[in-house]
Amino acid sequence: IYADPAKRLELYFRPKDPYCHPVCANRFPTSTMLLRVRRSTKKKQQLDAEEQIQPEVQFEMEILGIVTTVYKFQGMSDFQYLAMHSGPDGKQTSMYNKVLMLKPEKEEFFNRDLPLYIPPPIFSRLDTPVDYFYRPDIQHRSGYNNPQVSGENLIGLSRARRPHNAIFVNFDDEEIPTKPLDAAVQNWKKVCTNPVDKKVEEELRKLFEERPVWSRNAVKANISVHPDKLKVLLPYLAYYMLTGPWRSLWVRFGYDPRKHPEAKIYQVLDFRIRCGMKYGYAATDMPVKAKRSTYNYSLPITVKKQGSHTVSVHDLKQGLGSAGTSGAKKPPSSRYKLKESVYIFREGALPPYRQMFYQLCDLNVESLQKIIHRNDGTESECTERDGWCLAKTSDDLRDSMSLMIKQIIRSTRPALFSNTTSSEDGKEQLAYESGEDEDDEEEEEEDFKPSDGSENEMETEILDYV
Repeated sequence: IYADPAKRLELYFRPKDPYCHPVCANRFPTSTMLLRVRRSTKKKQQLDAEEQIQPEVQFEMEILGIVTTVYKFQGMSDFQYLAMHSGPDGKQTSMYNKVLMLKPEKEEFFNRDLPLYIPPPIFSRLDTPVDYFYRPDIQHRSGYNNPQVSGENLIGLSRARRPHNAIFVNFDDEEIPTKPLDAAVQNWKKVCTNPVDKKVEEELRKLFEERPVWSRNAVKANISVHPDKLKVLLPYLAYYMLTGPWRSLWVRFGYDPRKHPEAKIYQVLDFRIRCGMKYGYAATDMPVKAKRSTYNYSLPITVKKQGSHTVSVHDLKQGLGSAGTSGAKKPPSSRYKLKESVYIFREGALPPYRQMFYQLCDLNVESLQKIIHRNDGTESECTERDGWCLAKTSDDLRDSMSLMIKQIIRSTRPALFSNTTSSEDGKEQLAYESGEDEDDEEEEEEDFKPSDGSENEMETEILDYV
């Protein structure tokens, strides 16, 4: 526990009881000394029987060291759930020898009749008291009737909506917006108060003139703008596609990619690095680590989290957008810029994350571009699954990209592939393994509905603009 500053010290009142719920101590820095104190008592000789002699007491102190960290138990103890059973006469009987398997047991151990014992699935997530401010009852005027229960009336949002006034468009919507909402215009006018903001606006306009469809990561890799300011600027210049081959992308107002076959190069490819024993390497062997891991997850009772600093409109007005605070190391022109690898795929380079959303024009590999442009000039219909490309184009691209990544890992870690066959066999294996399984994965993605609590990047971006 001491080696990890993010963890709290747990104290179990019954260490041998697996059902014991601990109390937690917070970690605090301190500057105190550890002392060793010796108390010695020396009795004096008694000369007279009636005389009372006080013993001589001496203290010796020695500084052993300096204490830099202390743990303080400031939380409350939680309920303790014991494995007990109440009999008809009210007598409590322990069930530990019946529910705990301390050694390998025979079949009879599992077929015994036992009283019902169901421990709670979770204890309190917080150990410090907090004030919960209930909303007061709303006083309606006479004659008011409650609305019909629907999804909009149910409480289930993980956070408050952020009014950035973006326009969302589905693939089956007939019309596309030609101008932003008035609220989006007003929001940007409030924030755009210095010349740097005007420059960023002009740079983004030029990007949409050169290319009508952009991902947010691609924009952040081409211009330097504060992320909170970009959330206000994007709805001012473009609308957001929710479904279809351009999902999760920002499209210039007035441009409908469903009506332009040349827009197929801007379609999105959801690419995920394949890992597993059937591909020759496990997840732990991957050079690209996952953003989030269940192994590093800790409950709130074991981690003391610090509150994040929220950026207000006042902060943005003060030039936080690109000028930033004084003393920063990076120049203003590139302080918030991302690397090109967040949106461009190149042969011989690994993606920065295991899941990437690439636009087809950003796949800078000649063999991949040949797959994309197989039907140039003969595009007849734009479908929700494949857009203007041929059917199964996304599957072919994923197979080729997965093979490239496998070859990169093979060159960096040849020991993983010591028992595998040649690269040609690898191609056949990948092509075979990515058939029906890949189709099933695509069908699951199409049926998937974004939720407010998801950690998927695409869904989180949608929530930022609603």
